[in-house]
Amino acid sequence: MQQFDLIIVGGGLAGASLALALRDSRLRIALVETQAPHPPANWDARIYAISPANVSFLEAIGAWKHLDMTRVTPIRAMRVHGDGGGRIDFSAFETGVSELGWILESSLMACEFWESAKRQANLALFCPAKPAQLELRQDAAVLSLSDGAVLSGKLLVGADGRDSWVRQAAGLAAVNTPYGEKGLVANFATEKPHRNIAYQWFRDDGVLAYLPLPGNRISIVWSTRDEHADDLCALLPEQLCDRVAEAGEHVLGGLELLTPAVAFPLRLMRVPQTVAPRLALVGDAAHGIHPLSGHGINLGFQDVSELAKLLSNAQPWFDIGQERFLQRYQRARREETVLMQSATDGLHRLFRDSSPGLGPLRNLGLNLTNRLPFVKNSLVRYALGAF
Repeated sequence: MQQFDLIIVGGGLAGASLALALRDSRLRIALVETQAPHPPANWDARIYAISPANVSFLEAIGAWKHLDMTRVTPIRAMRVHGDGGGRIDFSAFETGVSELGWILESSLMACEFWESAKRQANLALFCPAKPAQLELRQDAAVLSLSDGAVLSGKLLVGADGRDSWVRQAAGLAAVNTPYGEKGLVANFATEKPHRNIAYQWFRDDGVLAYLPLPGNRISIVWSTRDEHADDLCALLPEQLCDRVAEAGEHVLGGLELLTPAVAFPLRLMRVPQTVAPRLALVGDAAHGIHPLSGHGINLGFQDVSELAKLLSNAQPWFDIGQERFLQRYQRARREETVLMQSATDGLHRLFRDSSPGLGPLRNLGLNLTNRLPFVKNSLVRYALGAF
């Protein structure tokens, strides 16, 4: 049996960043992952909008400076369109910041995290490795791997995604609410320059977002009903380009498909208890939200930041697997997570509701907010600082 202080199951963005955040700690860390990340042949269709607060986190763990900045795009402005003429515009300049956020490919971050992890002195990588059995004892978490290896640690962290094996093995409940929608993602070359502007349309058939990539390229996320998403995926490339350009009101002219369209099911996931004796959950293992806000990974990074801070400040003799100790992490993260889940779910339901009279009212709300710079900029500044 191999002894560690901390075992992290899942070497994706949340799990690997937690290991990096603890690189200067006294903790002996094991990171268990089924498959190492690898860069895509072209542009990764899975992208994230990273808030300035989380850029600071990536700087703190030493990752930001090593990213290939030719593949990173700052967002200077955002234009949000309602389904009946409503509109609200956000500007970095008007808010007094240099950018509202940054667009990064998932694989760009994942590969950088993994390369840094391989050089980390207090970290042992188990990859490829698959967890087989988990025993949460009074004094340790014992993880058996499918190859026969057995790891023991004072604390085990589940960072293994929405369908978390760790969460299920520990018996922690997850309340899933399917939206009956899929998120369709794809990358396109654009006829017109995007000028570092992100666009979002609340449409009758779902929510469409254009997110700027380097050069005249964009990534889209179209959250739409299952049947419509399947129909879009079945279109020929030229047909899909025409459909996406039309849905985006041709703001960037014609489009050319760069990566095949892929759709994944959407659901709201609430996890009432994210800690237990010897166990904590972070990232998508701990929560799931609708992608219309683009804040999923931002919540995950803030989970990691809070837990890493707690573990780093613990005295060397302290037992980091005590549930009372871990509840401090759960309490610190609960308010922000519930707030973001409720806000995105409520906004989604508001624009999905076709009740008579509600459409004009919600679009009036967008237009009214757009005419109140103080309110609008306060919303932006809260998002920049909180997530």
